[in-house]
Formats: sequence, C-alpha cells, structure tokens
Amino acid sequence: MSKCIKLFLFGGLFFTVGCATLPENRAEPTYALVPKQDSRIRKGITTLRADNKIGKDDALFVLLDDGVDALAARLALISSAEQSIDLQYYLYHSDLSGSIMTSSLWKAANRGVRVRLLVDDMDLAGKDKGMAILSSHPNFSIRIFNPFTRGKIRATQFVTQFGDITRRMHNKSITVDGSISILGGRNIGDVYFGADPDVAFGDLDVIVSGKSVQEVSGSFDKYWNCEVSYPVELLTEYRGTEKDFEDVNKTIEKFRTENRESKYAVALRDSRILDLVDRRSKKIYKGKSVVLYDDPRKIVSDRSKGEYKLSVKLEPYFNKISKELVIVSPYFVPKSEGVDYLTGLVKKGVKVKILTNSLMSNDVKIVHSGYSRYRKDLLEGGVELYEADRNAANGEDVKKLKLHKKRSGVGSSSASLHAKFFVIDREETFIGSLNLDPRSVHENTEIGVVIVSPEMANDIASNFDENICKIAYKLTLEDGDIVWTRQVEGEEKVFHKEPGSSWWDRFLVSLMRLLPVESEL
Repeated sequence: MSKCIKLFLFGGLFFTVGCATLPENRAEPTYALVPKQDSRIRKGITTLRADNKIGKDDALFVLLDDGVDALAARLALISSAEQSIDLQYYLYHSDLSGSIMTSSLWKAANRGVRVRLLVDDMDLAGKDKGMAILSSHPNFSIRIFNPFTRGKIRATQFVTQFGDITRRMHNKSITVDGSISILGGRNIGDVYFGADPDVAFGDLDVIVSGKSVQEVSGSFDKYWNCEVSYPVELLTEYRGTEKDFEDVNKTIEKFRTENRESKYAVALRDSRILDLVDRRSKKIYKGKSVVLYDDPRKIVSDRSKGEYKLSVKLEPYFNKISKELVIVSPYFVPKSEGVDYLTGLVKKGVKVKILTNSLMSNDVKIVHSGYSRYRKDLLEGGVELYEADRNAANGEDVKKLKLHKKRSGVGSSSASLHAKFFVIDREETFIGSLNLDPRSVHENTEIGVVIVSPEMANDIASNFDENICKIAYKLTLEDGDIVWTRQVEGEEKVFHKEPGSSWWDRFLVSLMRLLPVESEL
C-alpha cells in the first residue's frame, strides 16, 4: 500500500505536538440522531421481519461467523446509511480491510452522513495527522479514548502511569442510522476479516435490531461524551486543508482501482451478506435481547466500583445456570474464584465446556501462562476443556465451528481463536468483546449483548458439540498429567506436551508464570 494511503487512511507519518501533559478536554457533547422511520435500512428490516414472521415483541439477529461476510455486512450498512454512522473500536488498523472501511466512511461523509469514530489510543501512535485530516471534514468526527500524552515516549508512560494508561476501551460496535448495530469480537483489520495471508482470527459478530440498537447508541453516547474521550483536534495542531481533501479523494479512488480485482475484493463482492434484505443470505433468528456494557467511568474509578462493571451485570445470568454452560474465550484466566465457581457448577450436574487458545494459537503468550496454572484444577473438577489448534486453517475443518472459513484465494495458514461468547442452558447467548480474564473484568471496558433465542443458542451449542474435536485439542488427565487429544483425518492423535511447541516455548511460559502480573492478564 502506498505511503499516501497509509497517511490518509489511519497510517503513516509520525506527528506529535510538544505538550508535556494532556490539554483540557473542551469537547462539546453530541448525541445520536433520531432515526428516520422511512430510511432504506428501516424498510429492509421491515421486509426481513415480514418474511420471517417476526412479531412486534421480537427483534431479529444474524450471526456473522465468517470474516469476509463480517466486513461485507459493515460495508453494506455504511453504503446504505442516510443519517449517521457511529463506530467504537479498540483497534483500527491501516491495512487493506481498514483502508476499505475508511474509504467507505469518507464517501458516506461526502454524501452528507454524519460519521462519529471513537477509537482507543492503544494503536494510534503516529496517526494524529491522518486522523486530523479526516476529522476536518464537516461530517466526520474522531475522538480518541484515554489518550497518551503527546510529545512523550509511550513506553515510558506505560511504566510511569501503570494502572491508569494501561486501562483501555476494548469495546467494538458499529451502529447505522440508529436502526441496526453490529456487536462482537472483531476489531478493524485484516486478521479479523479473513484478509491476512498468514493469520486468521476465528471470530463472531452479531447483527442486532430492535430496542437493543438504542441501547448500543446510548452506550456510544456515554463513551463519546465522557471526560477521557478527546477530539483529535485537541491532540494535534494540524488541520486538514482543501488540498488534503482533494488528495484523500484521489487516493481513495486510486486505492479502489488498484485493489478492485484483488482476490479479497472479489471475495467481498461475492459475499451474499451484501444483500441484507435477501432472506436467503443468512439464517435469521428472532428473540429478545439486552445490551450490557461497562460504564466508561470504570476507567477512572476505583476497581471496587461494581456498579460500573459489565461483569456484575452478568451475574444474574450465571446464577441461574441449571443444565449447561458453553464458554468460548480466547484469553481465559479464571483465577481461583472462577475455578471454584465452574467446578461447583459441575458438582450441581451442570455440563461445563470451555474452548480457549492453545499455547501456539495464543497471540499473547503471557496470558497462556496465567491460564495454564488452572487447567489441572478445572479438569479434576469435571470441566470439559478444549484448546484451539493453530493449524486448523490448513485443513477442511476450518469452517466447522463457524469461527473461520477459508475461501479460495482468501484465508490463512495459521488460526487463532478471537471469538468471545457463551451459551447458557441452550436458551441465552452472550456475544461481545468480553474475555473471561482479569483484564476484561477489572481493567478494560467491554460491551456485549445477551440474546434470548433458544433456536440460536441451540444451534451454537450443537455446532460446538459436533465440531469441537475437529478444530481443537481435548484436554484430559492421565496419571495426573495433562494429555491433549486431537482428531486428524479421522485418526486420534495424543500429545503429552503442549502441541506444536518447542522446549523454549514451554520454558518461556513457565518463566512468565513467576511474574506477579495476573491482575493485568
């Protein structure tokens, strides 16, 4: 990708101002627009509701288990937008899919749609100028959550402000025209949308309609207007010019021309999700839902403030489990309390099944060190434990758990689990950004939706049962030691050490377990 693309589409040149501290946040509050009742998206939803015989008390939902479909759905909604687009993401990369998203948002702003983009500052080093150019557009506003101080080395701030600057906004959502939202585990970037040739993150999003869209909008407004969300204009002196706007338009057109016939672009065009009002595109689920999220004040408050935490809001759902709990979490650090809770469920007759990353599929090895110390206790307590195989993307089973699907010319050689969801008693499903680890519970902010749809819950849980051993290792105990079992081409293979790992990999993880950082994992 050209230097110009990287500059304007969230990449490129390093640009900071020489301030020693953050400026006063003088941002004026703005809020979600009142949705138009006759918008194209509203009409499309009405058609879907009628075609699927969805009553007035139920909402409709669509699962986005494939990365290409997940990006295509976002692009279709953006291209249909007439009033507003609100996006909130932890990471927004300047790669192929990120540039496609940004160019689509820019075109929407050009036709009069109000775009509000809220991004955490974790991955925005050196991108202030490019964002300032975009945010100079009268219809395009960008705010940065919990920003680092410009003019200071970020690594130094991690040390000197540990416990403050390390608390991040991990939320992920997009809402269009106040009428439809997408929530789930995906950030914006190639690894999340099936465009990276080397790594694929198996993930899950859900399209949400009904009253929960207003709940997502309410959450967005809280974050957008909170004290730690800074307009990019307060962090840089640069302002976009008319020439900048002309250059952006030229760059976008050049980018679209150069990439139009790429294998990934062809796959996007072939995705059936582009036709959102075609009832044959995806299975439509009906039911009720509620959006749960951390209050943004969690970031600046004492960690004991339970009223700000999503995890506390989830407790009533966990407390009523009676038959089965299926958990999928890429970063899983249950701590002793979590182990006691999960094994306690098993003692009550509840089936507990957990899928997380293996050592070699985990992109954050130190998290594996925190998780691995609890495996034996979980297994001894009767919990079914599975770990994703990073080589699943090489075989025919990559699409089995609906966490990654390899298309011709699109896909990756190595898979990593990134989806975050759980299913309770095959009645309710939670899908969102929440990992079951201390960082998500106590440090970062998260969002998700609880969907009451027995059909959806049963489909997801049944899919798990049918395909889990084809894409993951099953862990058991043999003479007190952990054994990994994996079905490969119809044959059962047994591993007595972390599959695919070297002695060095295992040594490093053992060393990391000695570090007193579990609360930050």
